[in-house]
Amino acid sequence: MFIALPLLVLDITWWQFVMGFIGMHLAEGLTMGLVFQLAHVVEGTDFPLPNDQGNIEEAWADHQMRTTANFATNSKLAGFLLGGLNRQIEHHLFPKVCHIHYPIISKIVKQTALEFDLPYIESPTFVAALKSHYRMLKKFGLEAYKKQSALVRVPV
Repeated sequence: MFIALPLLVLDITWWQFVMGFIGMHLAEGLTMGLVFQLAHVVEGTDFPLPNDQGNIEEAWADHQMRTTANFATNSKLAGFLLGGLNRQIEHHLFPKVCHIHYPIISKIVKQTALEFDLPYIESPTFVAALKSHYRMLKKFGLEAYKKQSALVRVPV
């Protein structure tokens, strides 16, 4: 129905519809992928490995605090366009709470993090988060390169 209806009511060809459909999904996928990268793969976040039994050895809430980050929290536009996903810490801790409450909740979460010596990772802007993500990718790439270089010996 969602495919047939636009073709029936809009003055477009089938291939224009297909190109728009693909373009929309590419844009949405890129946006969501970028949002989740900026919320999880930035400087300061942890990447804990499970133990031999496959368990993460820390409390659930501690894990959320150590592995997620917020960005552009002062931007009302970012909050609106991303549906609060720029506040991943609060989203992970309170997934069933509407994102319009995250700014108030974040004050409590920050204070609690301070009291329990937990990180509260936050980039002030989208660009700052993007730069932090780039530095993390560079760090991971360098670590992988060094590991691979140590395994491969070039004959002299």
